[in-house]
Amino acid sequence: MAQDYYKILGVAKKTPVAEIKKAYRKLARKYHPDLNPGDKQAEAHFKEIQEAYAVLSDSKKREQYDQFGFVGTPPPGAGSQAQDFGGFEGFNFSDSGSSSFRDLFGDMFGASRARQPRIRRGDDLHYSMRIGFKDAIEGIQTRIQLTRMVTCKTCQGHGHIQGSGQQACPFCRGQGQTQRQIGAMKFASPCSACGGSGVTPGKECGACRGQGIVPKTEHIKVKIPGGVNTGSKVRIAGKGNAGPHGASSGDLFISIQVEKHSYFRREGRNIYLVVPITVPEATLGAKIEVPTLQGKTIIRIPPGTKSGQKFRLRGKGVPVPGKKASGDQFVEVTIVPPSFDDQRVRELMEELRKIAPQNPREHIEAL
Repeated sequence: MAQDYYKILGVAKKTPVAEIKKAYRKLARKYHPDLNPGDKQAEAHFKEIQEAYAVLSDSKKREQYDQFGFVGTPPPGAGSQAQDFGGFEGFNFSDSGSSSFRDLFGDMFGASRARQPRIRRGDDLHYSMRIGFKDAIEGIQTRIQLTRMVTCKTCQGHGHIQGSGQQACPFCRGQGQTQRQIGAMKFASPCSACGGSGVTPGKECGACRGQGIVPKTEHIKVKIPGGVNTGSKVRIAGKGNAGPHGASSGDLFISIQVEKHSYFRREGRNIYLVVPITVPEATLGAKIEVPTLQGKTIIRIPPGTKSGQKFRLRGKGVPVPGKKASGDQFVEVTIVPPSFDDQRVRELMEELRKIAPQNPREHIEAL
C-alpha cells in the first residue's frame, strides 16, 4: 500500500510548496540521524520524510502522486493506466550537485562548514611586566623583547615547497572531496588527506620542517593604558604564536604588576595618603600643602581635628580609562606630639594639663 506523503509531512493536500518545505525542515531537524545517533526508528522515519518531500516538492512527481497514489514503477495491482514517471532516487549532497536538499541541510546543520578541516589558531603568549606606580596611573609606551613563532618565509607558512613533487591525491583521486552515505543520503566533505586541494603537499620545507612556523626574537611595541593595576591584563592582538600551516596568530597577554609607592596607597580608583600634623595645627586649625597624583594642593584643617580624621579630595584619584571621570583621594591626618627635649615645651605642656584637664579614656570600662 502506497504511503501517505501528506500525512508523513503533516500537511494538507492543497498545501503550497513553500509550506511543504517549511514542514520538511522542521521534521528533518527532529529526526536527522546526526541528531539521533543509533536511533534506527528515527533514521527510518527520516527516510520517509525525505522521500515524501522529494515527491511533494517536485511538481511533476506530485501530479503523478495525486493522480495515481504513487511515483515511479507501479506497485502490484496498480492498473495499466499508471505511467512510469521515473523512480525515486537517492540525494547527493556534494558541492557539484543541484539538489534542493543540499541548500536545506547547508542552512540547518551547516554541513559544509562543520566538515571543513579545522585549522588550529596559533597559541596565545603570556608576558609579565612590572611597572612603576606613576606609570600605572598615567600609562606608558615601551618595548619588550620576546621569542614567538612566526610564519616561515621560505614556504609562506604552507610547510611544503609549492610545486615541488606535487601529484594528484591518492585518497580522493584529485577530486578534493570524499563522500559518506547515511541511508539514501550522500554527504561530501573536503578530503582530510589533501585539505581539499586535490593534490599532495609536495616536498617538505626544510626551514620549518613542515610546520609552516619558525621561532623569532622580536622587540614589540607595547602601550599600557593609564589606570591599570596589579592583576590587570593588556591584550595585544596577533602578537602570539603564528598558527601552523598558515593559520592565524594567537594574541599576546601582558600581566601587570605595579610597584608600591613610598607614601601613596591605592585601592581601586581611590588614593589614600597619611599626613602628619602638629598639635597646634590640630587644635587651632591650619591650611597645609599635600601631594596628589596631579601635583600639590592645599587642604584646610579645621580647629579641633582629631588624629585619624579623613579629608576627601574629589577627582584626585586614579583616572578611569576611556573616560573623563577619576576616583578620589583621601587624606588621613595623624597628630605628631612636639619634642620634649626642650625644657620650655615641657613647661608649657604642664601648664596646658592644669588649665585644660582632660580624660579621653573615661568611656573605656574594664571588663
